[in-house]
Amino acid sequence: MPAPKRVLRGVQNIRTMSGRVDANAITYKAYMKLSVLEMEKYRRGKEKTSALEKLKLIDERFQEIEIEKQQTLEQLAAQGIPRPHPRSAVARGSAPSSAPRASTGPFKIRY
Repeated sequence: MPAPKRVLRGVQNIRTMSGRVDANAITYKAYMKLSVLEMEKYRRGKEKTSALEKLKLIDERFQEIEIEKQQTLEQLAAQGIPRPHPRSAVARGSAPSSAPRASTGPFKIRY
C-alpha cells in the first residue's frame, strides 16, 4: 500500500486571530472615533451659527429695503406722481408664447 501524500504546509498556513477582533473592542480606536465625532459636531455647530448669522443679516437687509421703498413711494406721492400699479400681461400687449419643443431631449434655451 502506497504512503498517503503529505501536504506541505508553510508559514502562510498558520492560523492566527488577527483581524477577528471587533474594532470597538480596541479601546484607543473607540476613543479616537468618539473624538472624531465630537470634532465633527463642533464644526457643524460653527456652520449652523454662521448660517444663522447670515440669515439674520439678510432679514435685516430685507427690512431696510422695505423702509427705503416706502420712503421713495412717499416722496413720489408728495410730488404728485401716482403710485405705480403692476401691469397685467393683457395691458402690455400679447403675452409671448413659447415655441413648442422640437424634441423630448435635454432642456434647450432659445433666444
